[in-house]
Amino acid sequence: MKRTLTVGAALSATVILASAIQVSAVAQAAPVPASSKGSAALQRAELKSLAQASAPAVAAALGLGKDEALVAKDAVVDAGGARHLRFERTFAGLAVLGGDLVAHLDARGRVVSVDKATDAAIALPSTTPSVPADSAARQAKGAVQSTVGLTVDKDEAPIKEVTGSSAPKLVVWATSGTPRLAYETVVQGVREGDIPSAQKLVTDAATGEVLSTHEQYLAAAASGTGKGVFVGSVKLTTNSSGSTYQLKDPSRGNMYTTTLAGKTSGNGTLLTDADNAWGTGLASNAQSAAVDAQYGAAATWDYYKNAFGRSGIRNDGVGAYSRVHYGKNYVNAFWSDDCFCMTYGDGASNTHPLTELDVAGHEMTHGVTSNTAGLNYEGESGGLNEATSDIFGTMVEFSANLASDKGDYLIGELININGNGTPLRYMDKPSKDGASKDYWSSTIGNVDVHYSSGPANHFFYLLAEGSGAKTVNGVSYNSPTSNGSTLTGIGRDKAAAIWYRALTVYWTSTTNYKGARTGTLNAAKDLYGATSAEYKAVAAAWSGVNVN
Repeated sequence: MKRTLTVGAALSATVILASAIQVSAVAQAAPVPASSKGSAALQRAELKSLAQASAPAVAAALGLGKDEALVAKDAVVDAGGARHLRFERTFAGLAVLGGDLVAHLDARGRVVSVDKATDAAIALPSTTPSVPADSAARQAKGAVQSTVGLTVDKDEAPIKEVTGSSAPKLVVWATSGTPRLAYETVVQGVREGDIPSAQKLVTDAATGEVLSTHEQYLAAAASGTGKGVFVGSVKLTTNSSGSTYQLKDPSRGNMYTTTLAGKTSGNGTLLTDADNAWGTGLASNAQSAAVDAQYGAAATWDYYKNAFGRSGIRNDGVGAYSRVHYGKNYVNAFWSDDCFCMTYGDGASNTHPLTELDVAGHEMTHGVTSNTAGLNYEGESGGLNEATSDIFGTMVEFSANLASDKGDYLIGELININGNGTPLRYMDKPSKDGASKDYWSSTIGNVDVHYSSGPANHFFYLLAEGSGAKTVNGVSYNSPTSNGSTLTGIGRDKAAAIWYRALTVYWTSTTNYKGARTGTLNAAKDLYGATSAEYKAVAAAWSGVNVN
């Protein structure tokens, strides 16, 4: 799944609007044990088991067909016992892309309402494809081969060669149009500059039409000390192994950092040190960028743990790992679900690593999104996906409160990708970057996801800080509204809590801006009440970016 900081995606599918429905049948689901109801002691595996046990009741309430089944992905249990169960869907044993949903149950286990990624009925006449699997593989490779040497996306290097493909996997495509039988195939290749490529294509199993395509890779204990390029002097939790120390943190799910030493594949080599004092703060020292990366992973872990009780990206207590010194002159950073890892390039001339703190928080948040709402990386959902990473990357930066990198509402302000000292994105007025949109419009789904994130970033700033001129940590902002309204913020912690609950409880893979408004209002109602100032502020902030 493509999860980069600056690179866009070429995606062919149309987004289906997420919808909330009231379930007419009241179905009884599996009970939550009284001893653990609403308790943080409920581990993720137990919550998933609870959700899976409730799957038949949810399926019955929805009236799903005999060939449909629900597979638990995640669950949230409120203090009062209400639960929010996230499911993927299968049809005749095949994964349904765009079939995900969130069922909302009351404390007695009765299904009250459901948020679905699609309202379309999943009813295929046959699961026998007209196109054989070997033909589907050739079609997928041919589609990528046809782009060799072409600049499909101005921010992506063109494909240089196609090297192979995975075996096509039969799926049901329900993300757009009429649900149909399809193949999912990963086509491997190499982009110019020897950058690896793995494009996941979905093709119609009857016609061979390409329904969707996106790049998966391209696009965010001992007590030691470190000096990073961006984080400055920090404390690090490391692992003592014999007479050496490893850049590995046993207290945070054994997260660790490796060096690729200019390579573009493999896990890299775990960094070790004799005296547990890492880096010099200079990019020329191979450990300095690793200090940034390891600290960024720890700061992201701590933010999610302290703010939401989330134990790691998957909420399973397992730490992701980070790879530094990727490739040569690679001006980007990316998260990969496949390796469950963060990867950082060294930037122009291999002297400007992409290891800034909000970049780390941004990219690893793509992992959180993937393991919760699973927002599609296209259309309005893609903009919300990118904004989610900007929002929580910003919150990680504020939470860490480093002297060398104070919290702000600027994205990537220290890495200087633009070459003129300007940040990548501005949350108070996104259009200041020259491409992002300040407000929602009916055409925003056609804009690159890094720029269609603008209204959501702008909403978050307005909700947190309000409109007009303001200075925060020495940075001046001046945020307008589409309707000329004057808004007062509720504070970034409350704004983040609302966004996180919407992400984890209400949104699905196809949530659009209208659905985001509904989800955040529901979240504000849950957290603060339907008549609260916070609820009213959410509504006003969305109206301030033309989402009404």
